Amino acid sequence: MEQKRIYLDNNATTQLAPEAREAMLPFLSEKYGNPNSIHRFGSEARAPLSDAYDKLYDLIEASDQDNVVINSCATEGNNTVLQGVYHTLIRTGQKDHIITSNVEHPSVLNVCQYLETLGVKVTYLPVTHDGFVTPEGVKEALTARTALISLMWANNETGVIFPIDEIACIAREKGVLFHTDATQVIGKIPVSVKEKSIDFLTYSGHKFHAPKGIGALYIRSGVNLPPLLYGGEQMGGLRGGTLNMASIVALGVAARLAKEGLSDELTRVKALRDHFENTLVASLPDTFVNGKRDARTPNTSSLIFKGVEGEAILWDLNENNMAASTGSACATGSEKASYVLTALGIEAALAHSAVRFSLSRYNTAPEIEEAILIVKKTIERLRSISTSYKAG
Repeated sequence: MEQKRIYLDNNATTQLAPEAREAMLPFLSEKYGNPNSIHRFGSEARAPLSDAYDKLYDLIEASDQDNVVINSCATEGNNTVLQGVYHTLIRTGQKDHIITSNVEHPSVLNVCQYLETLGVKVTYLPVTHDGFVTPEGVKEALTARTALISLMWANNETGVIFPIDEIACIAREKGVLFHTDATQVIGKIPVSVKEKSIDFLTYSGHKFHAPKGIGALYIRSGVNLPPLLYGGEQMGGLRGGTLNMASIVALGVAARLAKEGLSDELTRVKALRDHFENTLVASLPDTFVNGKRDARTPNTSSLIFKGVEGEAILWDLNENNMAASTGSACATGSEKASYVLTALGIEAALAHSAVRFSLSRYNTAPEIEEAILIVKKTIERLRSISTSYKAG
């Protein structure tokens, strides 16, 4: 009998929630009308669209005065914010400076590097050895020419949570726009923009059991941002293009489930992660946890197994029907050590020995027990044939 598959790569993508899949089906068959059309086919889609919107606003506790722009993913949202601020504040000569960190997702880092070619000054804040940016570091980097601070809410590789509330307040006090990529925290910890100094927030649905290719951008009321995609009047003119109704409805359902499931994530899933992590650290010498252990998303564990290449570990795990990753799926194929881990001060050789395990609400206790056995067997086997590993 085929061994059961164990999926521990949920920071890369998640399985589609059955409830979200069921909600999609009518809009892939009989309810195919465009909600902007005035005929009956279009009107059938308008109420479900409104209902999905309500769930997306509720997910982050946005006001009905704010804008939630449905788009394809956080990458599009991040580009919309960064390039939009460039066009409104920087290209016009009002400001010329952006602050971000050196551990951001490539959809922020690569845009910032592109903007530098256009004359924008970018400060890439370093992180502490625990993996987060300090409010003091933000204060020191601010200038009278700073247009935007863009910092992730939690890191995709380590799960380390940034002090977003405090940094956002600093930005508001200085009259600087603040953006956070919340992709890795939706459905894992409470996320609210209510009475917060957050101007822009982005996320991708496929990180919390919605389909791939759907996400959203929050824009605080009173903040102007030009569209990245010009077209029709969809999304109030903030994002052109015919609406992907099936995925939007599924995103709404996933948003509801994400909010309802927070208690489970913060208790049961966290307990499974902690048991998995603590058991491996205790039973395998030279095994270390990356990032601040008491300030992480409850599902994420980044571990270094000294003396073994991460890619070799993944190969063995895959042969045992188990999925994990060496870091961001967007960086797969690179032979360089993880820039996130080296930013923590971890030497390249050790960074190459890191594996990220990320759980979801669909993981069970028996799966985690089996995963522990598979990882222990894998590390012990690979170390036994390693010519460089020496215990201690």
